[in-house]
Amino acid sequence: MSSYHNPVMLRESVAALAMKPDGVYVDATLGGGGHSNAILAQLQPNGRLYAFDCDADAAANIPQDIRFKFIHNNFKYLQNCLRYVDCTSVDGILADLGVSSHQFDCGERGFSFRFEADLDMRMNRKASLTAAQVLRHYPEEELERIFRQYGEMAQSSRIAALIVQARSQKSMERTVDLEHALEPIVPHANTHKFWATLYQSLRIEVNREMEALEALLVQSLHLLKSGGRLVIITYHSLEDRMAKNFMRSGNIHGEVSKDFYGNQNTPFIAVTKKAITPSQQEVEQNNRARSAKLRVVEKK
Repeated sequence: MSSYHNPVMLRESVAALAMKPDGVYVDATLGGGGHSNAILAQLQPNGRLYAFDCDADAAANIPQDIRFKFIHNNFKYLQNCLRYVDCTSVDGILADLGVSSHQFDCGERGFSFRFEADLDMRMNRKASLTAAQVLRHYPEEELERIFRQYGEMAQSSRIAALIVQARSQKSMERTVDLEHALEPIVPHANTHKFWATLYQSLRIEVNREMEALEALLVQSLHLLKSGGRLVIITYHSLEDRMAKNFMRSGNIHGEVSKDFYGNQNTPFIAVTKKAITPSQQEVEQNNRARSAKLRVVEKK
């Protein structure tokens, strides 16, 4: 399990579910199975756990447990998939967002600039859109939007222009092609951050990650029972902002409505006043935990 993915804030996130031994729970991101196994350890025989993952590789980590059901699909289809297995309400939903260590470390998947590989970045390898196709076919203004919106990169317009220039002379298929195209503007300082942010931007676009997160959040409001908990672990500001807004107001824009008397109409009670972050010890043991934030709410 740990070689596939080291689950972040495992103890804190599962504890945040405030589990009922006979409850029904969702692990929206199975990954290496770390969170799922920890949830199962607290369930009685009549408890149930449904886990989602659109990456076929995650199927290798399915717990052999009759209380467990794996759903090989994106969590944006949460409600429909659960309805298909006769589940219409749950006691808790946990989502550990982002990319698994396995996906980062498997060079052929194209998620990391550390390897020379095809520019793929698909979490679901049956999906049609790859990072290479984005770089080859998106108009310059759309490329600029991706790097500005999903990476908040100061040189987004320059990056887009260099890619368009490079692809007119050579195919944009592999990581090395992208490196050569952007060589003139890669900073000598913070080189790692530049590439990490750029790859993050492309990955979000390829996998429609923000759309999927919005769908998960909206559907959680319909699925959670009163007293049910929503536990989200985010890894970058865009995810965290959306989760924070939704948990505060019940919508992704963070717009809180008020009743006639000026009282706020919100569907959730905050369990944590601010985001929980990993301990220094965990960050030292798992560097990929350094940007994680854990937020928890309970449905009224």
